Amino acid sequence: MIYNNEVCKRRKAKFNSIKNHPYFGFVILTLLMLAVQFARVLGVDVPITILRAFGLTMIYIIIALGFSILLGYAGLASLGTAGFVGVGTYIIGYMTNSLGTSIFLILLITIVGAIIIGAIVGFISLRIEGMYLAIITLGLSQILNEVFKNATVFTNGTNGLNLDGIVIFNKLIQINHNAIFVVLAVFMLFIMILTLNIMKSPTGRALLAMRNSESAAQAMGISIFKYRMLAFIVATVYALLGGVFYMSYISFSIPTTWSLAFSLNILAAVIVGGSQSIYGIVLGTFMIFGLNLAVLNQIQFFVDNPAISIVFNGALIIVVIIYYPGGLIRLVNTTVYKLKTKIKLWKKRRKEYIYGSDSE
Repeated sequence: MIYNNEVCKRRKAKFNSIKNHPYFGFVILTLLMLAVQFARVLGVDVPITILRAFGLTMIYIIIALGFSILLGYAGLASLGTAGFVGVGTYIIGYMTNSLGTSIFLILLITIVGAIIIGAIVGFISLRIEGMYLAIITLGLSQILNEVFKNATVFTNGTNGLNLDGIVIFNKLIQINHNAIFVVLAVFMLFIMILTLNIMKSPTGRALLAMRNSESAAQAMGISIFKYRMLAFIVATVYALLGGVFYMSYISFSIPTTWSLAFSLNILAAVIVGGSQSIYGIVLGTFMIFGLNLAVLNQIQFFVDNPAISIVFNGALIIVVIIYYPGGLIRLVNTTVYKLKTKIKLWKKRRKEYIYGSDSE
């Protein structure tokens, strides 16, 4: 009997160590995403619109995580996200259709290009900040959008660009959306782990110090130049990679998609969920993008009146900023904490009722 109790205690301790691991929640979220895909593969009637909604939401989570480093940790406002994502879609589109470039080389070129673009924008940000930085990045995004419309050789202009397939080892392969979905889920898991490590590292603490007070950060020996550049580079790499995965999954890109509205929705997702929490980013992205794609778009009233969903997002942002400035994740954490406290109290009272209190 004592041996069995010891075994149970060890198993419980091992389970708790796994459950409390910082990556545990990320793995569970990834498995839930994959379960939707595998359910359809196994014959469950999962609508393709729902599956596509989950796929797009994972892409937007990746983009929003990069933006959270920029806004939530570095305190830098940017409205250029849409333009950077658009660049990623056209890089893979042109290099695959016209040059027959392998997807692995495209990913490498995309990362190098993102580093260059992020470094340029980061260098510009050294001279300006606040709303002026947001205006500069908005202007850059608008310039990129005009390039998308007029550089027809690369982007096919306002007609949009189709992706013929993906080149792997010099062979053009038709896109398998089921396989892309699985790759997306695994890549999202990798990005969440990478982002958490950035947030918890000395780099993350340096970014937070810079966000709170640049003067104090400089007094502590933190290089504003280095960390501003780094924040923009990380956000731009995430955005361009998000664009590559968007094109790989949707197989179509058109300039109107990469407008100011997209940048504002990414900003809204980060603010609504909580700009300094990965789970907050996931929650905010589902609220702003996933809810609209998976639920509202299936209701005829919202299909006939698409502006209603925009009004809903705007109202949600106002409520969150007024009542929950830390994002909805704070509300969730507070609710979970209160629920755990009540459960512990109920267990204690039940134990006292059955076995009697210690004072007796």
